[in-house]
Amino acid sequence: MELRVPLRGNRMHGLFKWSSKWWPGLIPLVALWVIAGWVSTAPMEADLAARSAAALKDVVLDKPRIVVAGRDVTLGADAFAEDGRRSALAAVESVNGVRLVNDETRLVPEAKPFVWSAERDVARVTLGGNAPLPAIKSKLMEVARAAIGGVEVADQMALARGAPPRFDAAALLLLDQVAKLKDGKVTISDTSVSLSGMARDLGGREAIVSALKNLPEGFTVAANDVKAPPYVFQAYKDPVAVTLTLSGYVPDDKVHAAVDRAASRKFVSEKVVDNLKASIGAPGGFSDAVVTALGALARLSTGTLVVSDREVKLSGDVLYDGAAAQIRAGLGKDFPQGFQFKPEISVKPAAAPVDQTVCQQLFSELLSKGKIRFEQARATIDPDSTALLDRLIEIALRCPTTNIEIAGHTDGDGEDGFNQALSEKRAQAVVDYLVKAGLPATRFTAVGYGSAHPVAGNDTDEGKAQNRRIEFLVR
Repeated sequence: MELRVPLRGNRMHGLFKWSSKWWPGLIPLVALWVIAGWVSTAPMEADLAARSAAALKDVVLDKPRIVVAGRDVTLGADAFAEDGRRSALAAVESVNGVRLVNDETRLVPEAKPFVWSAERDVARVTLGGNAPLPAIKSKLMEVARAAIGGVEVADQMALARGAPPRFDAAALLLLDQVAKLKDGKVTISDTSVSLSGMARDLGGREAIVSALKNLPEGFTVAANDVKAPPYVFQAYKDPVAVTLTLSGYVPDDKVHAAVDRAASRKFVSEKVVDNLKASIGAPGGFSDAVVTALGALARLSTGTLVVSDREVKLSGDVLYDGAAAQIRAGLGKDFPQGFQFKPEISVKPAAAPVDQTVCQQLFSELLSKGKIRFEQARATIDPDSTALLDRLIEIALRCPTTNIEIAGHTDGDGEDGFNQALSEKRAQAVVDYLVKAGLPATRFTAVGYGSAHPVAGNDTDEGKAQNRRIEFLVR
């Protein structure tokens, strides 16, 4: 009987004994094989990734993603057209060394309708809605920052398909209009354009309307609710600085000159400081309302006039009680139709009484600065002299116990009889004005001297103008 079991055991023992000597050497060999494989594969994958990315440089994509495993490339991206998506896949497939392209591309969502907007407030401009391509989106942001300097521009635009032809041209034109708004919004919905808000400057609305005529073909204005800012004229009478300051707007140079002339005639002592600017946008009748209102302001001791579109606000102090009632009643009917008058008038506190000598001095000083005017060859008082008469009344109120002669004088032109009668009528017209204002008629005497007492030669227009006068003589 053969005993082989022990022999087999001896052989197995020998095999294990032999293998225990060489298998530890396999570990570094395997490690070297792995390292060699990694070292040779990584550069190849990096090269394929770089050449795949280069192949896509002429294809418009959003968020392109390239992942390489060996010689297999996974391409992910948002494409803006089916042709673009296919072109991207074909470009990567054509890269030398690429074995397989895994397609993870998709189309950018389509917007129906395709809406884009630009909204402005005090702090920022926000671009919202959709943009068709990354390049156009960047261009819109760039133009918005340039056109609306000094204001933050926020990007809330999403990329989407479906933009109408020439969308970028329409959007760029509308961004120029946003720069003309104080606040508001412009919107494109497919080919329909809407605008709303307040123009920054006078004439801004008209400029926007003109610009919209240049919208690309196919685009139409569905709504334009842009409003013009108020058309404002202001005047301030300062008794301390003895100035009349004009500011705001007038329609044109012709009206500007007319306002200056009216101010010079109506305001006797004040220096006119003219800060007016010419601008379009005045409502109808604006110029007539301004000239009329300046006459009322001239009657105030101190005051402010604001004409805003068709609203007239007059505030300040009149020189005596009767003037306030006259201004309220008179201007209500004198303004052009459609204008609203809002007076805020009080009566100036009475000045301290003065004696006869001071009273005469005050009359003489005031009449040396301005003259009571009348219509040509008539005894009708020119309305531009109303403010001067009111100041004469204030002086008369300060010397209530005196009697005053109102003396009328003419130049040397014409017949003596006519000049005598005219001087008497003009003197009486002044007395009538004083009495109507509430002064006692017994205090005044109207006397006409015709051309008998000239103060200058009658051989020049200037001299004649000086001779045509009304004097107040305290008796």
